[in-house]
Amino acid sequence: MNIHQISTKKIDLNKVEELIKSKSRLELSAESLEKVMKCRAYLDKKMASGEEVIYGINTGFGSLCNTVVTNEELGELQHNLVMSHACGLGEEIPQEIVQIMMFLKIQGLSYGHSGISIETLSLLIELYNNQVFPVVYSQGSLGASGDLAPLAHISLSLIGLGEVNYKNQRRSSAEVLSELGLQPVQLQSKEGLALLNGTQFMQAFGVYMLLYANKYKSISDLIACVSLEGYNGHKSPFNPLIHQVRNQKGQAQTAKNVLNYLEGSEIFHGEKMDVQDPYSFRCIPQVHGASKDMIDYVTGIFETEINSVTDNPTIFPDEDLIISAGNFHGQPLAITLDSLALALAELASISERRIYKLISGNRALPAFLVKKPGLNSGFMIPQYTAASIVSQNKQLCTPAVVDTIDSSNGQEDHVSMGANAATKCFKVFSNLESVLGVELLAGFQALEFRDKKSSQQIEELRESYRSSIPFIENDVEMHVEMKKSIQFVQNLVRE
Repeated sequence: MNIHQISTKKIDLNKVEELIKSKSRLELSAESLEKVMKCRAYLDKKMASGEEVIYGINTGFGSLCNTVVTNEELGELQHNLVMSHACGLGEEIPQEIVQIMMFLKIQGLSYGHSGISIETLSLLIELYNNQVFPVVYSQGSLGASGDLAPLAHISLSLIGLGEVNYKNQRRSSAEVLSELGLQPVQLQSKEGLALLNGTQFMQAFGVYMLLYANKYKSISDLIACVSLEGYNGHKSPFNPLIHQVRNQKGQAQTAKNVLNYLEGSEIFHGEKMDVQDPYSFRCIPQVHGASKDMIDYVTGIFETEINSVTDNPTIFPDEDLIISAGNFHGQPLAITLDSLALALAELASISERRIYKLISGNRALPAFLVKKPGLNSGFMIPQYTAASIVSQNKQLCTPAVVDTIDSSNGQEDHVSMGANAATKCFKVFSNLESVLGVELLAGFQALEFRDKKSSQQIEELRESYRSSIPFIENDVEMHVEMKKSIQFVQNLVRE
């Protein structure tokens, strides 16, 4: 079993992916252990003095910030906080995202600025190591004061409440803790707030999508190349000279990818009957490239965030300071998740346009990509479906971050709505996979009508594809073939 030591060493998306896939066990490094214990000892000493009123530690929360709580009630305050804030509704989120949430929360607490106890953090690590994933819901977070409701559902399991998924069964956390020989914790001052404040719901969705979005940067180019070959498109729009004089990074990389994928293709380098291609083919570098650049930008923001402390108040033992501020505000993530949704939606949008051109009966291709159109409808309705999905993406790309609704009696008067940005973007991401699957189905269908060979890479991809997804001679249940094609695309980025 692989062991990963939680430390102050910077982690990136690749490291998160490695930890998740390898099912590595987590343990605190000596450095992190010392930082956590030092912070907790400082907080205990500060509370024992009884000299200060500190938000969320010996006061109520939100608009109740001026209500002081006695030292004898500090544990009950934190216990009540977790129970009362577990107000999630909607669909249960995927366990893979819950796993990432737990890892990121552990990482954030390990920096020694949150006041968490070793006992509570150790139990969270034990649950992670035993693949015990609390049931978390998609709705309930405003993306400021952190992801309160989703993180409360994570935290319920630490106090023996709520439900968890364990070994493919949904069970009570108390039952699973008992089975594993673990005891629920009695929360101390500040601990509930440390667990609930933070941006880990938004972070986890973003990390999950970016792990694959960074791979779709090249996979979308590859699928576009199949369509370009099926359409008998021109090579001139991919000439490096064109992209040198504009000097946009993503655009140049896209053109380079296309040239690499189609190196040695008889079709690509053959004679063309038409003077130029429609934008959906001619502007592949410009459109795909802009999405690539945005994905890179969002990746940078998220890699900064996953190495950050995002709960509140923030404790600085060396400076003898406990500062109540706003690191839990999800604005950096909300605004970039909205941008990521746009980038992914545009990859789907131009993909659907290529599908439309392939079925239109041009470039010596039969109408709807079947030999006997009329008797057969062929690829008529797969394009309808792709168009429907792209239209939904347009609706989902209405930005969440520009909305805000007062909460907690106006104390929390500007929120990021980053959780909604995350769940909307997740749907756009899923829609992109569907549209690319339909494009690949249509692209390879069109390619079968070409007499010349494509490049070695495309021909090898076609051979792999045809091992499970056949050429459509006559009408079949297209839903079945579409689903297989989407699964093929998903496997390309998840291998």
